[in-house]
Amino acid sequence: MKDELLKKFEEVFGEADKAKVYFAPGRVNLIGEHTDYNGGHVFPCALTIGTYGAARKRDDNILRFYSLNFEEAGVIESSLDDLKPSKEAGWTNYPKGVMWAFKEKGYDVPVGMDLVLYGTIPNGSGLSSSASLEVLTGFILRDFFGTEVTNQELALIGQYSENNYNGCNCGIMDQFAVAMGKKDSAIFLDTSDLSFEYANINLPDAKIVITNSKVKHSLVDSAYNKRRSACEMALSELQTVCDIKGLGDLTCEEFEANKAIIKDDERRVRAKHAVYENQRTIDAVAALKENDIETFGKLMNASHISLRDDYEVSCEEIDILVDLAWTVPGVIGSRITGGGFGGCTVSIVKNESVEDFKRVVTEGYKEKTGNDCEIYVVDIGDGPVIL
Repeated sequence: MKDELLKKFEEVFGEADKAKVYFAPGRVNLIGEHTDYNGGHVFPCALTIGTYGAARKRDDNILRFYSLNFEEAGVIESSLDDLKPSKEAGWTNYPKGVMWAFKEKGYDVPVGMDLVLYGTIPNGSGLSSSASLEVLTGFILRDFFGTEVTNQELALIGQYSENNYNGCNCGIMDQFAVAMGKKDSAIFLDTSDLSFEYANINLPDAKIVITNSKVKHSLVDSAYNKRRSACEMALSELQTVCDIKGLGDLTCEEFEANKAIIKDDERRVRAKHAVYENQRTIDAVAALKENDIETFGKLMNASHISLRDDYEVSCEEIDILVDLAWTVPGVIGSRITGGGFGGCTVSIVKNESVEDFKRVVTEGYKEKTGNDCEIYVVDIGDGPVIL
C-alpha cells in the first residue's frame, strides 16, 4: 500500500520523495455499546483495516487534501486560516477539526500540508472511519511538529474535535481504541477515568466476523445525540437519590431499586440499557479471562437485544443479519456494533462454521432485503504507525 500511495501522491502533488506514509486502524467493539459517554466500560479492539495517509509539510498555511475513496471530488483546498466546519468541506472536516483542536489545546500547527488518503474501512459501516482519520491526522501532526502528546492524548484530541468541530457528541471509545490498539488484544476501558487493561483475545477455534449491512448512517445527523441527551436527563434524576457521577456507577440492582425516580418511560429504558450493558461488559471480560467463550457469546446476544429493544439503535436490516447469524450452528454470539442506525454486526464464529455463516447470512439477507451484504473475517491489529 505504501508504494501505491506514494505513486498517487506523486501524480497529485509531485515530489513524493518528501512525503511520509502513515496508518491508523479502524476498530470494532466486541461488547459495551453506548456505555462510553455514560461512564461505563467498553471492550473494543483495533483492526488491520484502517486509513492510510501520505503527507508532506508545506512552507505556507495551505491545506490540500485528496482521497482515493472520493476521487471525483479532486483536490480539496483549504487553509489553516479557515478552520471552520462546512458542508462543502465534506470529509476534510475531520482532519481540519483535529488541526483546530490542536490549536485549541495550545499546540502549534505552524504550516499546512498536502495529504493523500486511502481508507480500507467501508464508509458509513460503523467501524470508526472518522476516528481513524482523526487519530491519523493527530499522529501526522505530532510527527511533523514534534508535539509532545501521548497516543492517549491524541485520542482525547480526536474526541474533542468530533464533539466541538463536527458536532457529534460521541464518547471516547472510538478514538481510544484506534490510538491505543494492540495486536491480538482488546481494550477493557473504564470510560469514567480512562483506566484500562489489555485482554488477550485467544480464539484458537473461532474467528471474529464482521458483516456490513451496507446501510449507511451518519451519527451527526441521526438520533445518536438524542440518546445521549436522554441518558443525561435520566442521570440528573437519579442523582437526586444516588451519589453517582455516571450511569456506569450503578449496579443493576441499584438501578432497579431507584428507576422509579426517572419520570419518563423512554428515558428509563435508555438508562436501563446503559446500566445493564455496562454490567454485561464487565461479565463478558471476566468470562473471557476464564476462556469461557460460550458465556461471552451469550452476553453479546443479550447486548443486541437490549440495543434493539431498550436503546432502539438497531434497524430492520441489522436485525435480519443478527437473526440469520443466530440460526447458524457454530455462531457463539452476534450483535450490532458501533453507534447504530445501520452499519455492521460483529459475530464470533467457530472456525468450521465460517463458510456456513457466510452462505446462510449472504443468501438470507439478499432474500429478505433484496440487498447484498459484505462479510469480513478480521484480525486484531496495532494502533497508528509510520510505514
